[in-house]
Amino acid sequence: MRLKLGRPDIGRYADRFDVTPAAPGAPLSVTWLGVTSMLIDDGSSALMTDGYFSRPSLTQVALGKVSPSAARIDACLSRAGVHELAAVIPLHSHIDHALDSAVVADRTGASLVGGESTANVGRGQGLSDDRLIVAASGTPMTLGAYDVTLIESRHCPPDRFPGVISAAVIPPVRASAYKCGEAWSALVAHRPSGRNLLIMGSAGFIPGALAGRSADVVYLGIGQLGIQPRPYLVDYWNETVRAVGASTVVLTHWDDFFLPLSKPLRALPYAGDDLNVTMRVLSELAECDGVGLHLPTVWRREDPWA
Repeated sequence: MRLKLGRPDIGRYADRFDVTPAAPGAPLSVTWLGVTSMLIDDGSSALMTDGYFSRPSLTQVALGKVSPSAARIDACLSRAGVHELAAVIPLHSHIDHALDSAVVADRTGASLVGGESTANVGRGQGLSDDRLIVAASGTPMTLGAYDVTLIESRHCPPDRFPGVISAAVIPPVRASAYKCGEAWSALVAHRPSGRNLLIMGSAGFIPGALAGRSADVVYLGIGQLGIQPRPYLVDYWNETVRAVGASTVVLTHWDDFFLPLSKPLRALPYAGDDLNVTMRVLSELAECDGVGLHLPTVWRREDPWA
């Protein structure tokens, strides 16, 4: 089969970048920071998923070793206005989710939350055990002003680095050291406002895992979704958006994470994904269900509940 060159043009979807900007007095905002890194903030209490800012190049990932870039992490935290976090929550332990998580936790005084694989990422970068929270699937945790429930999930196929991280990861290391580990769906409830959301870090699922759960907003990770057969996309929608009864969906993990956030975002190349396929199928499903389908604007405080 001939490899399709190039990448989708995100300009085709300019009308989808329409999540409402958060007003100064909004009770809760979400700021998308690439891939599935999201800052959830009410002005006094905040947490972050992933916190991936180093974004080494494809050449470095494929041929060399990777380690967190302190300069890029600090620049991104400064630009996003992040000083203190209750928690950093990698949604699994691949480099595009967990590489920087321990450094971000250290910079912000946060707990690092996830599975045992995530804990071993933290241990490898000097976090003490009292800063590590190993989650149990389905058990709510109180983190600042939020109740967070991590629910066991799966990585979208193919998982290029499957398995768990069984020992401390001390960078620099090959990217393959960051195995997937425990993959999660994250349900986040903001106690003061009653607002809630579901965050899918990868376009994978366990059938029935979210049955009986509810969320008004879903941040839906779609990396590699466009290379799956159509029935897989329909099943993913059923097991996430329809399962929790969401009325708003914001799509994440479509950006080329081998490029720094200081450059304009581009879609992943056709070699690894096809955003056009994903947008076509999910647009049809969203229209059928009367669900708002959006793309987030990087760095912008947004109010998907507005």
